[in-house]
Amino acid sequence: MSEPPLLDKVIKNVRVVRPHQNVVELLDLGIKDGKFVDIAPNISATQAKEIFDAKNLLGFPGVVDAHMHIGIYQPLNQDAVTESKAAAMGGVTTSLNYIRTGQYYLNKGGSYQDFFPEVLALSAGNFFVDYSYHVAPIASRHIDEIPLLFTEHGVSSFKIFMFYGGYGLHGLSDQQNLFLMINQEERYDFAHFEFIMRGITRLMEEYPTARDTISLSLHCEVAEILNAYTKIVANDSNLTGLSAYSAARPPHSEGLAICIAAYLAHETNCANINLLHLSSRKAMEAALTMQTAFPHINFRREVTVGHLLLDVDSPNGTWAKVNPPIRPRADVEYLWQAVLDNQVDWIVSDHACCSAEQKRSAKDPNNIWLAKSGFGGTEYLLSGVISEGSKRGMSYNQVAKLLSWNPSRRFGVLQKGDIAIGYDADLVLVNPDESFVVRAAESESQQGYTPFEGMELTARVKSTFLRGNLIYHNGQVVGLPTGSYLKRSILG
Repeated sequence: MSEPPLLDKVIKNVRVVRPHQNVVELLDLGIKDGKFVDIAPNISATQAKEIFDAKNLLGFPGVVDAHMHIGIYQPLNQDAVTESKAAAMGGVTTSLNYIRTGQYYLNKGGSYQDFFPEVLALSAGNFFVDYSYHVAPIASRHIDEIPLLFTEHGVSSFKIFMFYGGYGLHGLSDQQNLFLMINQEERYDFAHFEFIMRGITRLMEEYPTARDTISLSLHCEVAEILNAYTKIVANDSNLTGLSAYSAARPPHSEGLAICIAAYLAHETNCANINLLHLSSRKAMEAALTMQTAFPHINFRREVTVGHLLLDVDSPNGTWAKVNPPIRPRADVEYLWQAVLDNQVDWIVSDHACCSAEQKRSAKDPNNIWLAKSGFGGTEYLLSGVISEGSKRGMSYNQVAKLLSWNPSRRFGVLQKGDIAIGYDADLVLVNPDESFVVRAAESESQQGYTPFEGMELTARVKSTFLRGNLIYHNGQVVGLPTGSYLKRSILG
């Protein structure tokens, strides 16, 4: 009798890209029970139940898109299906999503003890990729629920939206307590942020083995600056579109918020701080200055593919409205230099599917003040970074580090992030020589437009595997949604 196959699948002829190597090797990948178990040249076809020929395409670790929003503008259970399909077509195999109580998302306040199980129930069976959640403590009671979120649900990352206390999601607002669905006497302010940090520090002290994967992320803009500048810019007829929105939320608002957040982290000994979607030179310089000022705080610096591919002169105007804003070209080039200088820790999409009907006013579609903030882009994250990065001399290995390894380590999805034995067999095959023009009509997202419309990218995702199973191939999402909730271990 012949021996039964030892492997579930062998993916042959992969030009393997790993985050810690300076070379790209032609190898075969042996997979069993959803894990990489053999990585070598010329694995025998007789050893496997199934053979897939990668035909010398580049093989990257599945992308860990560490900043997404599922269910912000559409019902969560519907958004999970369509937007995780978009993720799969972009080579993303792990979707880490920010969520909170208040308006949008589930449109309810209350405790996370009640809210988060509902999030998980709406998510179950609807994701085509693996997923987890970052949670924002909005009400003061939520700070007491941080240990519950961690121990019961494996949530190890949390968020503060620094401008929410005094400024709306889309513009000026004096209704923030209603928006956040907190009691009238409560304040979402610097003191609240301090107490969140103290709560997370206590969690790190209680679970020291998980300390490295517990962190706090911050959206850094100061409401008072946004309020003042929005009033000035809105009355200036010389500024329109993305230039106006950038001026209304000026870069020094980011810089100031970063300095405040960093000092609070120092004061509270909140050791792991993620500075999200840094959009400008001033923001990046402030982040680097704070790293020098407080070397005992483990800062991580994030940028988005939108801030790397778009500028205020991009032709798609209001479609590209986002917080913090798209900036002038000089800021874009500064961010790219920071990426090349290893000053950026990971790149994300900040995907937030906002349908065309919701995004901009039908009566005045070019009015930046009437447009909603946020857009999708997870499907262009890997292709966009390879395309623009390659022009600037960025190695494929560095792409793998920024899009897979670094976010997987920070956020405690330790089975992800590399093509290595024992890791989840998450793989994306890319043709670096196949150009394509971005067309929203070809996306799986329900958004219906993209600010990247018409952009030519020079690297195309051909196939995506989640734990060894093919979920996207040659333009089609394959099969049923098999994404699992990633409960991040309290063992770290």
